[in-house]
Amino acid sequence: METLVAGRPSHTRLPRPQSYSKSIWCNCSAKLSNGWVAASLLDCHAWNSSPSPLIDVSVPLPRSHYIQVPHVRQLCDWDCGLACVLMVLKALGVDGHDLKSLENLCRTTSIWTVDLAHLLRHFSIDVAFLTVTIGANPDFAVETFYKENMDEDVERVNRLFAKAAQVGIQIQWRSISGEELCMLILSGQYLAIALVDKRKLSHPWLDETCLGDCCGINSGYTGHYLVICGYDIDTDEFEIRDPASSSGSGRITLDALDEARKSFGTDEDILFISLHTFDQESASKREA
Repeated sequence: METLVAGRPSHTRLPRPQSYSKSIWCNCSAKLSNGWVAASLLDCHAWNSSPSPLIDVSVPLPRSHYIQVPHVRQLCDWDCGLACVLMVLKALGVDGHDLKSLENLCRTTSIWTVDLAHLLRHFSIDVAFLTVTIGANPDFAVETFYKENMDEDVERVNRLFAKAAQVGIQIQWRSISGEELCMLILSGQYLAIALVDKRKLSHPWLDETCLGDCCGINSGYTGHYLVICGYDIDTDEFEIRDPASSSGSGRITLDALDEARKSFGTDEDILFISLHTFDQESASKREA
């Protein structure tokens, strides 16, 4: 998947697989050259052509399901992902943390989805990370949103991908359809944190959202994270928590969410946080 050009590996964006087509479990450290992902980051993974589904699809699902998630508003133009993790922690009953403490754990203000996955694992939370690109995608370096920090981010991001299986993060190299996302939320077994292009969101509360200051809105791609905590078949709407909104709750249609989360710049990144395997006592001991 990698070729060497002038002594530097050139990253090839992985073709989008079909649902359940590839699963990645990395058990070794990748060799890096000038910070860019090298072939070994891909070669060291054991590829499974038929990973297990995240839920039992034979179990009947309700027409709607909703999980109570307290709303947390972001404070800066970069901490929407941390606010989403804090919402998940509060929903799971993990107390004693705020955005500052999560920032100290993350040790960066340039947050990628793999940073959030590792942050959740710090609290012994089981998380599945679905993405169509392994490692930092250098194609994004042309985007204003990414290019300021791209050079310093790449090595950290790739190392976190390489360490994922070692710390218990399940990475699946694939796209997820809107239909499957609905099923996972209706199952009641997962919360989700999705990376979206903020420009393509259409909210009824959009005018109440601090677009300029809190979301870093510009003319190009604008990355933003949302918590997905419910779905209603009859209205075809997801219940979400938007950390940039002053509203405590919000809804978005399946089509609108799909457009925002599949935009160039997102790599279709989405984290599924397991609710039925979470052990609050273990999380508390980890923090003690």
